[in-house]
Amino acid sequence: MATILSTDAQLYYEVVGEGPSVVLLHPFPLNHKFWTAIVAQLSSRYRVVLPDLRAHGSSELGDGPATMQKLADDLARICREEKTGKASFVGVSIGGYLLFEFWRRYREQVVAVVLANTRAGAETPESKALRLQVADRVLREGTAEFIEEMLSKLLSKATRTNRPDIVDSARKMMQAMSPDDIAGVQRGMAERPDSVATLAAINVPALIIAGDEDSVPRSEFELMRQQIAGSELRVIPHAGHYAALEKPEECGALLRGFLDKLPR
Repeated sequence: MATILSTDAQLYYEVVGEGPSVVLLHPFPLNHKFWTAIVAQLSSRYRVVLPDLRAHGSSELGDGPATMQKLADDLARICREEKTGKASFVGVSIGGYLLFEFWRRYREQVVAVVLANTRAGAETPESKALRLQVADRVLREGTAEFIEEMLSKLLSKATRTNRPDIVDSARKMMQAMSPDDIAGVQRGMAERPDSVATLAAINVPALIIAGDEDSVPRSEFELMRQQIAGSELRVIPHAGHYAALEKPEECGALLRGFLDKLPR
């Protein structure tokens, strides 16, 4: 893996393949290994950049909460280091949250976006309070109970029942985060800005992906589809919030089909 220092944190990432740049942004609280089963479908034609987001995987938390502003600036540093130029970006969950911020700050670098298992709206007062409570709880009690709650909430019933290998893979990625890491990211997400007004400004090709058992309500995906001109919504059957991990062949085919249609 490559490393880069971003203001107050050491960041890790991988680069695989040759061709137009595609940046894959994993969900919380996983890391770049989330994409392992999909990279081979893309790297035969694309240069795939795989960051560990701040506080995830091998990347450090740095000082204070992992805000979307910090994550977007981290991403910009990695893109400059790797000379990605105009790239396509795929963001899952928190990866989507930071893509909205990246678009507001660095849209000239974006040739296309995929928004997967994410939402544009800010936290409600209730969900913000819950994130802050979880941050305090993991610092007090550790991460084990939190991880099991996440697995039961974010993976589909079929995955939890029939694919213990996927469940174990997700668990191991989550276990790589310390209580400080998880708390820092939860506090950063609690403060994320509302991005609904940003949707209408997105004027590049856009694909929206949901799992049919996603923890994000379908109405959130429909809102993005309606507000981003020309965007398309695709729903992956028997998948939850981690659709790309649960159904890599289906998700990889969607990504490859979308990217292959872009002008080169």
